[in-house]
Amino acid sequence: MPLYVDVALPVPLERSFTYAVNGDAPAVGARVLVPFSGQRLMGVVVRVHSDAPEPGIEIKPVQHVLDDAALLPDELMRLAEWIASYYVAPLGEVLRGMLPLNAEVRRTFLYRIAEQGKRVLYEGAEKGSSRRSKLSAEDQNKEYAVLNALENGAAMKLTSLRSATGAGKALLEGMVRKRWLSREVEADERDARRLEKIAVLVDDARLPKLNDNQMKILAELSAVGGRMRVSDLRELPVPPSTLATLVKRELVRIEEEPEAFHLGGVHAPGKKHSHEHLLNETQTEALAGIAASMSEGGFKPHLLYGITGSGKTAVYIAAMRRALDAGNAALLLVPEIGLTPAMAGQMHAAFGDEVALLHSQLSPDERAEQWHRIRRGEARVVVGTRSAVFAPVQSLALIIVDEEHDGSYKQEETPRYHGRDVAVMRAKLLGIPVVLGSATPSLESWNNAQTGRYALLKMEQRVMDRPLPQVELVDMRAEFQQTGADHIFSRRLIEETQATLDRDEQAIILLNRRGYSYVVMCRACGEKIECENCAIAMTFHKPVTGSDLHAEAGERLECHYCGYRRTVPKVCPKCSSEHLYYLGAGSQQGEERLAEIFPGARIGRMDRDTVRGRGDMQRLLQRLHSGEINLLVGTQMIAKGHDIHGVTTVGVVGCDHALGMPDFRAAERVFQLLTQVSGRAGRGDLPGKVLVQSYHPDHYAVRCAAAHDYEGFVRREVGFRRPFFYPPFGVLANVLVQSQELAEAAGWSNTLGRWFDRQTVPGVRVLGPAAAPVSRLKRIYRFHLLLKAQRRSDLQAALRGMLAEAERQGIPRKALVVDVDAISLM
Repeated sequence: MPLYVDVALPVPLERSFTYAVNGDAPAVGARVLVPFSGQRLMGVVVRVHSDAPEPGIEIKPVQHVLDDAALLPDELMRLAEWIASYYVAPLGEVLRGMLPLNAEVRRTFLYRIAEQGKRVLYEGAEKGSSRRSKLSAEDQNKEYAVLNALENGAAMKLTSLRSATGAGKALLEGMVRKRWLSREVEADERDARRLEKIAVLVDDARLPKLNDNQMKILAELSAVGGRMRVSDLRELPVPPSTLATLVKRELVRIEEEPEAFHLGGVHAPGKKHSHEHLLNETQTEALAGIAASMSEGGFKPHLLYGITGSGKTAVYIAAMRRALDAGNAALLLVPEIGLTPAMAGQMHAAFGDEVALLHSQLSPDERAEQWHRIRRGEARVVVGTRSAVFAPVQSLALIIVDEEHDGSYKQEETPRYHGRDVAVMRAKLLGIPVVLGSATPSLESWNNAQTGRYALLKMEQRVMDRPLPQVELVDMRAEFQQTGADHIFSRRLIEETQATLDRDEQAIILLNRRGYSYVVMCRACGEKIECENCAIAMTFHKPVTGSDLHAEAGERLECHYCGYRRTVPKVCPKCSSEHLYYLGAGSQQGEERLAEIFPGARIGRMDRDTVRGRGDMQRLLQRLHSGEINLLVGTQMIAKGHDIHGVTTVGVVGCDHALGMPDFRAAERVFQLLTQVSGRAGRGDLPGKVLVQSYHPDHYAVRCAAAHDYEGFVRREVGFRRPFFYPPFGVLANVLVQSQELAEAAGWSNTLGRWFDRQTVPGVRVLGPAAAPVSRLKRIYRFHLLLKAQRRSDLQAALRGMLAEAERQGIPRKALVVDVDAISLM
């Protein structure tokens, strides 16, 4: 009997595709390589059956089965189906996100001439090039060379086109965007094991006459027991050919072995790890609640509300120890890669080699290696960021989501899932407890606790009875009136920081903007210099050498959305005036100004410009822990989870500008950021002090943060949200309609808007369509519609009806971004 499989492919289509099987059928959850639209793609089997296709329909065969058994267990397959349904996302794209195994599949890009490209080539031959292009004459010639190379209709690899025409990937992708070329992808299996070469001294080999360089290598090998990594041997002051000669003469042989994985971690000298402390009364009560749920079995969500410095990490570790002692495993999610080194260090100290790490700064091969360790049961403690929620943990008994309020848990590309909510659903499918921890819980989680859906655990006492820091508000309106100048740092902040440094203590200053100045404006015509790809003002960066971790590039303007850079113009691009004005202060300017005010301070900076690579955060935090840095300035990266006992003073500069953003969550975000960064002060033996500079010192978010009054903030905030049915009193989805053509994006959004007007979907209110707040991003024009409902079923029905209408109207699925439970409305 012929067998068929339904395969979910990573394409923006809400359906699976049927293929024939020659031989043994692959398991549901296994990966296969299949032909699709002229490409060879990797997909996941979602169904095996013998249902014959309709007459006349040709079924293509599976080309290659990558896995002997299901790579995804049944519970993860069910979780993927739930994500696809809840977030209205194609199942194939969900499964692609669940499998961090791209390293095991070699992807080859192929390019083929499209109809538009043939017309351009024909017109160029008949009439000559008009040269009406932003590209240089050289790049235009390369484009025509590419079209000529592809004229026969055959596809060519990227490497072959580069060799034949000199065109790079950026130029080819530009031709794809202009629809001159089509791009295809071929997928093939590859070996992703990380291996390193080891030089081994051959025993009992007869030594011929050797030169000095050869003797140096043999002596080095002999001194370390006869085995040494080739990469270490390369550091000896001898020519690279010397080792090859010794191998050829059979005095040394080269072996391969798995490369070691370094977990990393940050720890202050002399400071105890979290698991080494005895739990206090509130920690013990919280642990008892979690442990009781683990003993009883079954799904039980907990919200652990613990003020900053209350010792939530120690409770996490103790609960995870309970899971391991019972022969099970535990999963811990953290919101940012920046928090991972510190948490990884704590976990390694508590659980040793049973810890696995998953985050996006691992290389593809490292991610695949860690994923397989977890799947084989070699790692029973998994620590990672958002996507680690899909880790194939064996005998999983506990899931913990640290800083559950953090927006980083929301994926900003399809599938746009929320890591916290997926963690809760995974725990429900497995029938295990899940713990959501935060000092500033999201209003959605707090409402779930207040309505009894979550069990509420409170930790309102800092460890060792340390006091919460005293918070002082500095009214920057009064500061300007008294000084007559607009300074970055107020007199009180400078005074308090100087006193802190004089006491040989440490200070942190939050300045939540990257770069030097975040707007460059012409004083003559008022024009802002915007990115050529995005409707966003470009940020000015000054050249800096000898900074903490990187020497930065020369003076430049940079778009923090798409990464586009350009030199600073001498005159205004619009009116040619020379009077360009730099507005706003970023962390780079803050660092420069602090160096002028405190010339003796040991200043460090923490932002995306200084923390680029995987080890940068670890090195910077180590310098802070050791006291090498006594004054740290940075963006919100400094606010999250860091436990530096020497920090007694925290300054907050310019964070209340977010209150003016067109986002109903603006006040909640400001409160959370102020509370979290305040919590970095006074975590050691000395009390802490926080100074918050604000132009809105009377706003309830600022006032409640200064008073450490979370519940007071909630009472005020829900009063604004409840009447308008904003979460947690309703559900919403943001639908983005996007295209490279403005008229196309506007037309499609109007088509969908008129459909909603005609349908009058019950229980759903539709706002828009309107241009998105960021109306153009990476050369894509964006319009959006905001859907609000009281019942999730009504919202889901409206979204699926909209997608069906879009298909009827010929609107491509990839032009629609459906963001259920949207965190950002920009």
